[in-house]
Amino acid sequence: MSPLLPRLYAAEPREAVRFGDHALTYAELAGSAGALARRIADAGRVAVWATPTLETVVGVVAALVAGVPAVPLNPKTGERELTHIVGDSESTVVLAGPDDQLPPALAGLERIDVVADGVVPANGADGGLPAEPDDSAPALIVYTSGTTGPPKGAVLPRRALAATLDALQDAWGWTDDDILVHGLPLFHVHGLILGVLGPLRRGGSVRHLGRFSVEGVTRELSAGATMLFGVPTMYHRIAEVVERQPELASALAGARLLVSGSAALPAPDHRRIARAAGRPVIERYGMTETLMLCAQRADGGARPGTVGTPLPGVELRLADEADGIGEIQVRGPNLFSGYLNRPDATAAAFTEDGWFRTGDMASRDADGQVRIVGRKATDLIKSGGYKIGAGEIENALLDHPGVREAAVTGEPDEDLGERIVAWVVPADLQSPPSEAELSDHVAHQLAPHKRPRVVRYLSELPRNEMGKIMKRALHV
Repeated sequence: MSPLLPRLYAAEPREAVRFGDHALTYAELAGSAGALARRIADAGRVAVWATPTLETVVGVVAALVAGVPAVPLNPKTGERELTHIVGDSESTVVLAGPDDQLPPALAGLERIDVVADGVVPANGADGGLPAEPDDSAPALIVYTSGTTGPPKGAVLPRRALAATLDALQDAWGWTDDDILVHGLPLFHVHGLILGVLGPLRRGGSVRHLGRFSVEGVTRELSAGATMLFGVPTMYHRIAEVVERQPELASALAGARLLVSGSAALPAPDHRRIARAAGRPVIERYGMTETLMLCAQRADGGARPGTVGTPLPGVELRLADEADGIGEIQVRGPNLFSGYLNRPDATAAAFTEDGWFRTGDMASRDADGQVRIVGRKATDLIKSGGYKIGAGEIENALLDHPGVREAAVTGEPDEDLGERIVAWVVPADLQSPPSEAELSDHVAHQLAPHKRPRVVRYLSELPRNEMGKIMKRALHV
């Protein structure tokens, strides 16, 4: 059985992971993770208090090495939800940093303080790391957001992690020479699997900012980092200042790869960054249950508005296609094993012939490029007999100089079935563009039937920690 993180077993002296001034080499990470792995080998399942620290990385790597499923916990999760996750996952141990203050919901678990001391063990380079389990064994249990009930635990097998990271190696030319910088949370697929385990599987290194900042991105890309992972909120902040900060533009231009994910990156931000830095941002697409499904290739050029083509090993189809739009359904080794303790939900997530229903709606062009329209439940608007994707209207609104942020939803309409509603954060809160001006702007750019019938003005849009707009929170 080949290891999930091969370079740990070589225990090389090169840097593996850095948070600010604190770093571990592969040898030191193997030592710290190996010592912890021996302590938790019989733990069953372990929760990890997933702060953006070295201790979280050591904790997750130790669980992977020990073959014990890890349950990453968002430190900002409320008590009720935490209680559900701990009980549902049947975790017996919580791994945390020595200084972490844990909430009462975790009081029933054995606490083990994670030590990232950088000590290389004397008993062999790898510290006696145990043999890894079969690739079908669960590696992580990641809880999805509970939009329609309590969060569900998606069981991610080791083969899924390996398959998705190796497919991205092919798409992005990812090597052990790459140094990744990011500031994403470590309780989520993007920040933890792609952003930490990705570099470690390749044998490269990761520099985590602790907390995202434009200054941190500029510093790390100027100091040799080759890749940047972020979400649209981060790239929007970059786009707002890149034309006024030549040192930032130069840092971005020197990177090998700029990747955005977790939500669509608006076209205006694409253009501003590409114009200032001479380097495009590429996008990828995936979700907790499937890991990565599509990606734009490093050698293929960015295509704003698309998420690239299916990755190697991923089968993708558009089901019930009409007007060129259908639901994305997928198969492949990158998929989860099922929802923990929820055979009913697992069965409902798959079609009778074994395809996973993503709930995302998309179109596909002649080159196979996938264009996400939005979620079936919230972003596909059926108005006047047309299927309309919220995303293209949002991009059109963002092209208006008076619009800083925009979200589009549908609401019931006796005549149209649904009417298009635009939620707009004006560039100037004291002097917003009029409803008629924005409606005409969209009609001119797209088509008359795609214009907003209602415009509502906000000072900010509700977003989650990954920067995604929470459309269910938008209401009158």
